[in-house]
Amino acid sequence: MQALFNAIASMDLPMDAQRLFHGRGGLYPGCEHLSLDAYPPVLVLTSFAPLAEHDLLEIGEALEKRWHQIAPGQVLNWVFQTRIAGASDTRLMQGCVPEPHVVKECGSRYLVHVLRGKNHGLFLDMARGRQWVAEHVANRAMQPGGLKVLNLFSYTCAFSVVALRAGASQVLNMDMAQGALSIGRQNHDLNNVKKGASFLAHDIFSSWGKITRGGPYGLIVVDPPSYQKGSFIATKDYARLLRRLPALLAPGGHVLLCLNAPELGPDFLQEQVGEYAPDLEFVQRLDNPPAFADVDETRSLKALVYRLKTLWHNTALADTEVAPVF
Repeated sequence: MQALFNAIASMDLPMDAQRLFHGRGGLYPGCEHLSLDAYPPVLVLTSFAPLAEHDLLEIGEALEKRWHQIAPGQVLNWVFQTRIAGASDTRLMQGCVPEPHVVKECGSRYLVHVLRGKNHGLFLDMARGRQWVAEHVANRAMQPGGLKVLNLFSYTCAFSVVALRAGASQVLNMDMAQGALSIGRQNHDLNNVKKGASFLAHDIFSSWGKITRGGPYGLIVVDPPSYQKGSFIATKDYARLLRRLPALLAPGGHVLLCLNAPELGPDFLQEQVGEYAPDLEFVQRLDNPPAFADVDETRSLKALVYRLKTLWHNTALADTEVAPVF
């Protein structure tokens, strides 16, 4: 575990929520089961394999030593979670966890819950996706009517927060989990961006009427679970979703398609789009945060940007600016 100890010994005092060590990326042999995250003022160590108590004690000592160097006089708060065979166990190792626990990322504030569940309320690997959404919306916010955003599988609505802060006129957040949307509402309150946000706790595949009536959209964000029975299974349901997207987009509208399934590379999404949504053209794959570097980038988080192809009725207009995106 020397790579983890090296990361701890060199870490700076974290101010924003972020990953500090990513053993899961396979770049550090012997540490593939470990990750260390900062949800200030709490550190969260996660192991995807059993961890001996003496190893845990040694990690705790390393954390405390570094904490005294970078935050003299401040109490170290840290949590340990194991995730094995789909089950998780979480322990408060030292200090305390604030309640409510609010963290920051690039100026936005989010509620998190590191002592319960496997998902803490903010997916740190999607930081670049949120940054792209903020930049994309800001560049288009002054268009007539503003930019309307559809946030599918919205979870706690972080994409909506950054879109509204960047100037989106409206965001529709859809997720089956009422509890996650409740936290999403609180995230909007924390950031003073309630105006323009709406929330629907529905099964997306049975709610196309509601979604269609809210469109067309200048930007659609799709960030589903890769495998969650009763909600979404990527290999089966991405095709169903892609068939619908072009009709929901305004001319020139964009889609951010996300997938976090190591067994499915970017070619899976690209082939699915080519077959089921050929009116979408590929723009770019977003880089993941450097902290999430992977020995094989095809296994890491996929966040692909697509744009609705413009259908020119007059070829003389082919070099003209596309119609406004609403």
